[in-house]
Amino acid sequence: MSWIVLGSDGATSAQERATRSLYEQHARPLQGYVLQLLGGDHQRAEDVVQETLLRCWRNQQLVGGRGQDLRPWLFRVARNLVIDDYRLRSARPKEVDGTAWLEDVLADTDDVDRVLSSLVLVKAFQTLSPAHREVLYETYYTGRSTREVSRVLGIPPGTVKSRLYHAVRNLRHALGVPEAGVR
Repeated sequence: MSWIVLGSDGATSAQERATRSLYEQHARPLQGYVLQLLGGDHQRAEDVVQETLLRCWRNQQLVGGRGQDLRPWLFRVARNLVIDDYRLRSARPKEVDGTAWLEDVLADTDDVDRVLSSLVLVKAFQTLSPAHREVLYETYYTGRSTREVSRVLGIPPGTVKSRLYHAVRNLRHALGVPEAGVR
């Protein structure tokens, strides 16, 4: 993997040091995340990471110690770049040579949006506590009522409701979805 090193060892300005720090702190985790989204395509992943860091450099105030709270923004920008690229590619008509069957041309086998969404959801789901994951699974995946979940898990119905409320709230937060009524 080839990384472009921003700045130099002798970086003197605060902006140069901040840019170098941004790259050192976030490039590798961002690369891993984007590689997952792109199914291991290293070339495209490097392009997305470089574009993401370039947009951060252009749009964010790097000086002043905002390094850690940039990561969610960086990951969201990278995800949006991947989605935009996918949409751009899928908007182009498919190239057909004389050997392709008509069914193959018309078949829509590309489920990148669904895969991206499920990868993001799995990561968000992993941020929840085991108790919250358990209640979400029993309620939404199996379709059980509060009373049934209460019996299955051996906890009071009020606890099921409370855990479900907090689990959904934490999941929305992990996904970056604003709460209803909050702007």
